[in-house]
Amino acid sequence: MIPRLDPANPHQLFPSGDQALEEPNGLLALGGCLSPARLINAYRHGIFPWFSEGEPILWWSPDPRLILIPEQIKVSRSLRQQCRKSTWDVTHDRAFEAVMTACAAPRRDGEGTWISPAIQKAYLALHDLGIAHSFEAWQEGVLVGGLYGVALGQVFFGESMFHWVTDASKVALVMAADRLRAWDYRLIDCQVQTDHLSSLGALPMPRAEFLLALKRLCSEPVAESAWERS
Repeated sequence: MIPRLDPANPHQLFPSGDQALEEPNGLLALGGCLSPARLINAYRHGIFPWFSEGEPILWWSPDPRLILIPEQIKVSRSLRQQCRKSTWDVTHDRAFEAVMTACAAPRRDGEGTWISPAIQKAYLALHDLGIAHSFEAWQEGVLVGGLYGVALGQVFFGESMFHWVTDASKVALVMAADRLRAWDYRLIDCQVQTDHLSSLGALPMPRAEFLLALKRLCSEPVAESAWERS
């Protein structure tokens, strides 16, 4: 039976990761709430919400976990050249809400999105607290790609990305990795395996090892310049 969380108690402890289901991979609990306290507690323990509109809140801790070490990102020569083009302007935290809205838009393949109004409201609250952040890719002043996630200690937990023009999300991710590395971030959580992220150097990490890394890194300081507006 999947444990149910009390929506009135945002500080309620989650089950341990080794209690997650194998099928579907990583489903740990349901219910609860999306308060900042609940979300911060979840991320610190390698847990994230992922559910569709009309479903109860579902909490996941998949095994293995896809991770990316910022300094180990693989960038092809053509992509690096693309990143250096003067047509790109990559910023951070300039348009968090717009990035979330774009990530929530229907996909070109017709599939829906899990980024519901409740999710958007919850992460906007985290952004207001300086915990959720975005990276934006612009061309001629138009937002054409980006990504957002949660930053705790030296870990950036990636949530979603989008692109309206070719390579825009890749450019945003490459530049994000460069800045996170410069700010002393040690780990980018990519959650689950995708060919797109694997091609950029993301690798699977056993859940037990991932949780040990979070225990070590989520309370470590980053550079004072991190997230300063340029």
